[in-house]
Amino acid sequence: MSHFLQHHWLQLKQSGWIFINELNRIFHDPGVMIIFFLATLVYPFLYKAMYWNEQITDIPVAVVDLSHSPESRDFLHKWEATPDVVLAYYCTSMDEAEVLLRDQKVHGIIYFPRDFSAQLADPLGQAHLSLYCDMSSFLYMKGIFLSCNMVMLESMCNIQIDRYEQMGYGHEFAWELVQEAPYTETALFTPTGGYGSFLIPAVLVMILHQTLFFGICMMAGTIREEKNELYRIPGRRRGYSAFRIICGRGAAYFVIYYALAAILLGLLPRLFDLPHIGAISDILWFNVPFILSVIFMAMCVGFFILNRETGMVLLITSSLIFLFVAGISWPKEMVPDGWRYFSYFIPYTWAANGFIHINSMGATLATTRTDFLALWGLTILYFSIAVLMFIIAGYREEMKELQQHEAMMQEAQQPAQPS
Repeated sequence: MSHFLQHHWLQLKQSGWIFINELNRIFHDPGVMIIFFLATLVYPFLYKAMYWNEQITDIPVAVVDLSHSPESRDFLHKWEATPDVVLAYYCTSMDEAEVLLRDQKVHGIIYFPRDFSAQLADPLGQAHLSLYCDMSSFLYMKGIFLSCNMVMLESMCNIQIDRYEQMGYGHEFAWELVQEAPYTETALFTPTGGYGSFLIPAVLVMILHQTLFFGICMMAGTIREEKNELYRIPGRRRGYSAFRIICGRGAAYFVIYYALAAILLGLLPRLFDLPHIGAISDILWFNVPFILSVIFMAMCVGFFILNRETGMVLLITSSLIFLFVAGISWPKEMVPDGWRYFSYFIPYTWAANGFIHINSMGATLATTRTDFLALWGLTILYFSIAVLMFIIAGYREEMKELQQHEAMMQEAQQPAQPS
């Protein structure tokens, strides 16, 4: 029993020494310090600055009104009263309006045909208007389309009431017929309806994922450039222990990034006035498998990193891929099956969806257990792969050193050749 306890105490001491050695490496590497601390803490403020105004107002629109009727003027008056658009140009033809749209002087065109008023006057007629939106920016299209749609729905309601009154119904009865199924519009989880409130929570998770992933890969490249081995206990000529090395180094990264994750995912949504109706305790528990899974995945990838620059290539090429395949900025149903299955092995996929559910939608760990358990599954998977890879690499290195030692012994035992 004494020997057993002494053996494990020695292993624990070595893991602690590896933990301290890795922290020392991190805090003495300016590049890693910039990635871990400066980039992680500054990028969220840059994104928030870009999306500070979540709604675009006074979007310039061109009007092509061939009807010149009171009905079209009334529609335009109501539309311009909304904060989203301003009727900047009145054109005599679509060709003139298209030139303004190509020159980016306007971001939308509304067109009234000549028979617009006549069709409205016909009890059985159906009037048409055309709306053209600038698709170079989603926010332009959203502001123009939604504001026009709301004015159109209100105008349709008034037209239906007028037609019922012409048919002999009273105003109150006509109103009841039109409002047969009343509804109330409620913006769930994003009260402002802005793009920043939707995107920034997912971006915060992406910043944590990518800076941690890139930093560990950079550390692995540094060790290789210094002609050291990832799977050797630092400072020892012969020392291969995959479990102690992975646990010691992983603990160093976890301590740093768990604190950073608490700041980014727990504090910044409140500081930025983003939706934050979830329990902070659930977010903190959710961060544990998220940070661990990224650490062990980066260790597996870092095994193939030969220099520091390779990590930058991985960062640039993977960020947009991870963001799209996770189903945040692009519908998951439209992602090809191969990419969707690939996304299941990326911690960001589960972490982004789980964090949005907890933080923005008020879910608990119990209701988001699929994402929570998936992250634990990735943690176990990547930890097992990392241990296996380190064991194989250490075994190969020991065999190589043993062969070199035997070769040196054979050369020493050979008799000297007479001159």
